[in-house]
Amino acid sequence: MNHEELIEVLSQYGLGAMLISEDNTILSINMTGDRLLHGNGKLTGNSVPEFALPLCEQKDDSIYINIKFGEYLLRQPSPQNISLPEHTRLIVFRDGTNDYQLEMMTSVIDQIKEGIVMCDSDSRLSFFNNPAVRLDSLVAENVLGECVNDVYTMNGEENCALPETLQKRRPILNHRHRYTTKYGKQVDAVADTHPVIKDGQVLGAFNIVEDWSTVNDLHKQIIDLREKLLHYTSGNNKTKSVLSARYTFDDIIFVSSPMRTVINQCRQVAKTDSSVMIYGETGTGKELFAQSIHNASNRSDGPFLAINCAALPENLLESLLFGSVKGAYTGAENRPGFFEQANHGTLLLDEINSMNISLQAKLLRVLQDGIIRRIGGSTEIKVDVRVLSCINIPPHQAIAENKLRQDLFYRLGVININIPPLRERKEDIALLATHFMMSFNSKLLKCVKGIDPITLEIFNTYSWPGNVRELQHAMEHAVIMLPEDQCLITSEYIPQNLLTEEDISSLSAAAAEPEPSHSLHNKLQDIERNTLCQILMENEGNISKSAQVLKMSRQNLQYRIKRYKIDIKDFRN
Repeated sequence: MNHEELIEVLSQYGLGAMLISEDNTILSINMTGDRLLHGNGKLTGNSVPEFALPLCEQKDDSIYINIKFGEYLLRQPSPQNISLPEHTRLIVFRDGTNDYQLEMMTSVIDQIKEGIVMCDSDSRLSFFNNPAVRLDSLVAENVLGECVNDVYTMNGEENCALPETLQKRRPILNHRHRYTTKYGKQVDAVADTHPVIKDGQVLGAFNIVEDWSTVNDLHKQIIDLREKLLHYTSGNNKTKSVLSARYTFDDIIFVSSPMRTVINQCRQVAKTDSSVMIYGETGTGKELFAQSIHNASNRSDGPFLAINCAALPENLLESLLFGSVKGAYTGAENRPGFFEQANHGTLLLDEINSMNISLQAKLLRVLQDGIIRRIGGSTEIKVDVRVLSCINIPPHQAIAENKLRQDLFYRLGVININIPPLRERKEDIALLATHFMMSFNSKLLKCVKGIDPITLEIFNTYSWPGNVRELQHAMEHAVIMLPEDQCLITSEYIPQNLLTEEDISSLSAAAAEPEPSHSLHNKLQDIERNTLCQILMENEGNISKSAQVLKMSRQNLQYRIKRYKIDIKDFRN
């Protein structure tokens, strides 16, 4: 076999190979090598790209080459006893991204404090990190490949979590483990156990284990600190109120420029005591912004209270805001209102445009004077409260419709913040959807890995009248409805109203037709399958090249080929 034939054979085995001269000019390169170096067929006759020059070093040891963010090449030993033209060298390399990531992840896993124990789909132990070795006092090489139940004996009636997770295909969280190893070491630990599922196949499972004695000591410290805090609170009224805001600006998920602008405005506003009116459509997260403003302000140690003006009748809302004295009305008690409870802190008035106009006049007087009087009382009480308000229609529209007093708007809207709707910041949709997916994975004990591109395209073209809250509910629906043997969210598992912006009833009628192929969902599937077949045909069944054209991972494309029962051999010569 000559060197040209060898180069092509190496390509068939997923290895890049190039013949280079002494001055690092590429004399010949195979198809795999050209793809790995992003050459687009233009490398032959040109110098080796600067980023790939380390591949040309005079050694056959494996070295990682960082060619671009997230992509690595791995130098491979060159075949021996192959006749090459004089003054040339054969450089062999392959995609080393997965190897690099594995090396990085192994190093990280060895440095964390929790023990990690992995097993394969047959419950055979396959990996221990250093903390797990220390916890169990095991020499990993002595037990790798053995069945979990042969190495660990549970000291109670419970089953070992790793095989149980494999069987049930669901995580087991915060589980107490008391076991004895095959070498007699008794261990008391707490663990989270997760299955690893890909394309519906269970590949294995892993434990994240922490020594219970360490956890117990920490609990004791927490109890001690709690007692000290209670003692401190009883002697100092300036401790942080239990009426506190949960969220900060760091909790807001975004990548879009409009959201960055709004958050920068809010951070600036938070430094002052000025009143702020936050306008945004339903579901945009107005209270999230209000809480973040409070937590970034010099009032963050004070209380944060929120009241929804649309949820309460006028008389009850008035008593909640200003308080009452006993006997003021039937059932009235001496009770402080929200203004008193929020003293030295922040009060959020949500949906302020739903408050009765007469009550708005009373509110205006409090904002002007900083003095409240409980219902039925005669004593004036001085309060120091920063007022934030939220409104779900444009403020000037609310004024024109007599839903908001103009003078109250000028008092509450010293600063006006407009939160853009989700349809105006579509760059955030994929990030938010992924965030909700991971959140519901944890909450619902699911193992969903991602969202397919067709579904993301549906998300990007939908108008989202319910904004972020609607997206959150859509992702919860999808995670719940996704079958256990599937790990990728596809369009059939999202709420069906997302598939059309025109007429929900027409979708229902289409779904009721006897021929299922007429449904919108099946038409989308047909389009996706035809597109895949076309790209595979153009690339002669080459999965790597087809995945590049489709801008998806090989694994994602292979999943779809399997899903649509496409025979890849039909596209290969």
